[in-house]
Amino acid sequence: MSAWVRMPFMRLVRRLAALLTVPLLAGGLVACSHQPSPDPAVSAFLDGWRTGQFPSSLPLISADGAGLNGADVASKIKALSGDLATVKPTLKAGKAKVTKNDAAAPVDVSWPIAAGVSWNYRTTLRLTFADTRWKPIWEPAVFAADVTDGDKLAVKTTDAPRGPILDGSGQPMVSDQKVVDVGIDPGAVKDLNALVATLSAAFRSAKVNIDLTDLPGRVKAAKPGEFVEVVLLRDSVYQQIRPMIHDLDGTQFRTGTRSLALTSTFARALLGQVDEVHKDTMDAHPGKYQIGDVVGYGGLEERYDDRLRGKAGVIVSVAQKPGGSDAAKILFHTDATAGQPLKTTIDTKTQQAAEQALAGVTKPASIVAIRVSDGAIVADANGPGAAALNLGFTAQVPPGSTFKSVTATHVLETGQADANTPIECTQTYNVGGRNFSNVEGEHLGTFPLHQDFAQSCNTAFARLYDKLGATGLHDTATQLGIGVPWDIGIDAFTGKVGVNEADVDRAAAAFGQGTTQVSPLALAGAAAALSRGQWKQPHLVTDPAPAKPAADQPALKQGTVDAMHQMMREVVTGGTAKSLANTPGPAISGKTGTAQFDDAHPDRTHSWFIGFRGDLAFAVFIQEGGLSTAGAVPLAGQFFKLLG
Repeated sequence: MSAWVRMPFMRLVRRLAALLTVPLLAGGLVACSHQPSPDPAVSAFLDGWRTGQFPSSLPLISADGAGLNGADVASKIKALSGDLATVKPTLKAGKAKVTKNDAAAPVDVSWPIAAGVSWNYRTTLRLTFADTRWKPIWEPAVFAADVTDGDKLAVKTTDAPRGPILDGSGQPMVSDQKVVDVGIDPGAVKDLNALVATLSAAFRSAKVNIDLTDLPGRVKAAKPGEFVEVVLLRDSVYQQIRPMIHDLDGTQFRTGTRSLALTSTFARALLGQVDEVHKDTMDAHPGKYQIGDVVGYGGLEERYDDRLRGKAGVIVSVAQKPGGSDAAKILFHTDATAGQPLKTTIDTKTQQAAEQALAGVTKPASIVAIRVSDGAIVADANGPGAAALNLGFTAQVPPGSTFKSVTATHVLETGQADANTPIECTQTYNVGGRNFSNVEGEHLGTFPLHQDFAQSCNTAFARLYDKLGATGLHDTATQLGIGVPWDIGIDAFTGKVGVNEADVDRAAAAFGQGTTQVSPLALAGAAAALSRGQWKQPHLVTDPAPAKPAADQPALKQGTVDAMHQMMREVVTGGTAKSLANTPGPAISGKTGTAQFDDAHPDRTHSWFIGFRGDLAFAVFIQEGGLSTAGAVPLAGQFFKLLG
């Protein structure tokens, strides 16, 4: 008989009872481990907070266990939000801690208050498990510590002083200036058409270019008491027309400050402008900006906005209740941090002279100037016809005969010609079935290279195509900085020159046609290299310094430099720019260019003049400006006279 059979009866009963209880206990443990996670309920609550709509499937309760309606909870959160009611916070829950039928989830809350400033804190969402579901508990402490029912947040911001943009001498070109916002109260207008007509006349008298065609519609659509903005004026401009508009029925005026350049046109394409943030900017950068923030648009103001803008000062408090005597309870506070300055190489006097010269040019035009001795870009002026477009840096256009300076440099540098090498100048010259011709009445005959250069004979330079090889023109252009990747602290097109082109294309490229493209900046840099004898990257922004400036190119041979100086001077003393021969001041050396860009209409041409004068290299460009002798050359003369 086995030992089991021999076991006493009572001991056997106890053994069986113990064995039978094991699966029962196990069954109880399994039931606890299958209690659902509170995380979905936490996530649903935070979604409801963000959107203002709690799902009907989410049971909400108060701290005493009473059921709550989701719409009521959303209304309570909106009321507590106060000045932040239109702002969506970022909400992120941590791992909930569960104790039997209670749970607590940490919630990180981040409110974007102003540009670069967020109010970050941690709160706790409590939940209870009942009726097989987790139920979030709404209480004001979920929103933020130290708030109670009936409270609402008040937000006050203090604008940070915007960092100035400095010229090469350290003086601000852009600084905070007093402005006047001109607006209309629809409820105070007696004769809307007469009001608009008077405003238009006043603005015209101050040379304020503004289109008011939509103003009547905006005024009619607004409510009495609203401020319908018309235009933001510098205080100096407002004072000019104040007697004409201040006492008109319906006009309103708000004063403030705005970051502005020295004048309304001063380097506007380069500097950009500062304005209240636009909706599309807010949409493109969720949470970064708030309505009313002032940001940069275009040019340096936009490129370096984060640096220049600084951080606003912010106070978030619990607003005082009406009739209450308690001081506002401050929940969050930061002091304003001023923006950092941006340092550039622009010379105010040179910039102003260039802009004055361009003031009367109706077509898009540009003057770029570089100091030869140190490569500083001292002027980037764009005429009224270019509006806010920075043609000086971004134009991508054919260089025309200015590129004969690159072709001449190539044949001199490679020893295939010198300044006295004779080259025939004919009325036409055929390469690959295409006839090339002259357009400015050049003298015909066989002349030394320096004379062909001074008279800008296209056919003479087209004849040099077989001396360029597959990459020769490209390589020499590179040695003069054209097509080299620059880093001057803002976008700039430095040029493009083809390689391995057919004979006909190389012949066209030899005098600046074909596929070659440049910007005024690229040609001003090449002119500086010819003056100096070596290309060094021009620079514009000095602090913060650009990360990847281009390396220096190999120096030109001294014989090449001497010959190019002689030839470019002859352009002025007896060639296509001889109208500048008697211009006061340092001697001018240069190269003219008339660039065709439309094969169907060869009379449509860009007008160019590049070169150097003392320590100043320059490029003058007029889009569709016609012959260089009638466009860019006299414009350069005006610039030099104003510069002194």
